[in-house]
Amino acid sequence: MAFLVSSKNTSFFFVFVSVLACSVLAHELSILGYAPEDLTSSHKVINLFESWVVKHSKIYESLDEKLHRFEIFMDNLKHIDDTNKKVSNYWLGLNEFADLSHEEFKNQFLGFKGELVERKHEPVEEFSYRDFADLPKSIDWRKKGAVTPVKNQGQCGSCWAFSTVAAVEGINQIVTGDLTALSEQELIDCDTSFNNGCNGGLMDYAFAYIMKSGGLHKEEEYPYIMSEGTCDDNRDVSETVTISGYQDVPRNNEDSFLKALANQPISVAIDASGRDFQFYSGGVFDGNCGTELDHGVAAVGYGTTKGLDYIIVRNSWGPKWGEKGYIRMKRKTVKPHGMCGLYMMASYPTKEK
Repeated sequence: MAFLVSSKNTSFFFVFVSVLACSVLAHELSILGYAPEDLTSSHKVINLFESWVVKHSKIYESLDEKLHRFEIFMDNLKHIDDTNKKVSNYWLGLNEFADLSHEEFKNQFLGFKGELVERKHEPVEEFSYRDFADLPKSIDWRKKGAVTPVKNQGQCGSCWAFSTVAAVEGINQIVTGDLTALSEQELIDCDTSFNNGCNGGLMDYAFAYIMKSGGLHKEEEYPYIMSEGTCDDNRDVSETVTISGYQDVPRNNEDSFLKALANQPISVAIDASGRDFQFYSGGVFDGNCGTELDHGVAAVGYGTTKGLDYIIVRNSWGPKWGEKGYIRMKRKTVKPHGMCGLYMMASYPTKEK
């Protein structure tokens, strides 16, 4: 259907288009979600929005709601285009989150809560990779068969569960040779002593729960429902996957971080509150962000491209975000706490052979 813009919005719209009209993009439409010619007239930007709505199956309750989302879409498009003109190592694109304000996005998709940052006072094992010496130049646990396909937490602040499960899936494959998708939903429903389901959690708490409960069910046996449910940890299954312990990587120590990552995928807490994270589409991310940890992810490798060293990070926002669900984050930064808090809090499960 045609989309009409009120006169008040139209004046803002034409100012916006005039700012974007001279943009020259270095990336293809398929990567960014828009092309330079889409920004040259009001009609073309409206068509861009309408095609984006269809592509991402967006449904709005009213015309007023659609107008509101269109204004947010335009503001996000301006940020994306302005950023793409300024940065060179990464780029942003019009993804499924383009009709959400940044505050809305943070409230819906980040789930590593500040009040949970201090780890439990239970003892954990000493860092086992301290004396590891044969550090490879690069590693990618996806290529080694230790990473399941990217998952989608949806509008539930359960990133901590996805981070935990990714690390457990990884060490289980390394030890047993079997890559088994495990249940995040079980953690959300059952690990409630310290973690808060869709309202945030901490990976160390989840590792401790898995040890005490006797393991996690397979994902197919305890599927994800994108909301909190009732704990059913006694399901009739043949087996569960467990761990023997968990360890913390020394904070703000890149050398220790790489030693651990060279041996297995690890859980990491990062600062994903920067606006560029919402629309990251590809490249080595070296944008601005801080050390206020608010998102749980999994580090699954590291490497170098065009002189830039990076960490491969598996997110839980679905395969349409970033590089098919992943982000490459620059390392060896001059910032005191590492890029986006990357080295401030990392941990990994252990599993006896």
